[in-house]
Amino acid sequence: MTETVSQALQDRALIEEATKKSGLIWVRGTTGPARALWHLWHDGAACLVGGPGEQPLDDLGLADGGAATVTVRSKDKGGRLVTWEARVVEPEPGGDAWRAAVEELKGKRLNAPDADTLTERWARECRVLRLEPTGAEATERPGRMPEVSHAAPPPASPAITRRPVPAALPKLLRRGRKG
Repeated sequence: MTETVSQALQDRALIEEATKKSGLIWVRGTTGPARALWHLWHDGAACLVGGPGEQPLDDLGLADGGAATVTVRSKDKGGRLVTWEARVVEPEPGGDAWRAAVEELKGKRLNAPDADTLTERWARECRVLRLEPTGAEATERPGRMPEVSHAAPPPASPAITRRPVPAALPKLLRRGRKG
């Protein structure tokens, strides 16, 4: 019993520290593949914002009271460090929990086109979510990693489709190398 409690406390510390340090987390909801999302660790949970003009969340199946799986990478090595189960909480826009999360999130939001009215737009058009650890042991952690790869092909997108190199490009590149 003491070992289980000790492991749960170690897992909780690993989850918190790794998630605080990582700029991205991979979140898998009830639908679709896991997606990399920017976040902020605040008050015991990973907080994130999504919607128009922000990161897409709708196709992940993240519903208030639902479940999600969060994978965090190692800041120094870049590999998978810990995977944990979360409960999704969607605070009421304008409520105390929502305002506290938004105050922290807006400081991390880079290059917002509407920095002055960001919180109003988020309240009107976006979703702010808290992914709270369930308290269960981490499903993956050092010493408890699966042998199989979690690699997946990138989703179809015109951004990753190869196209022929424009005919003039090699000539333009040679021109830039004078000397």
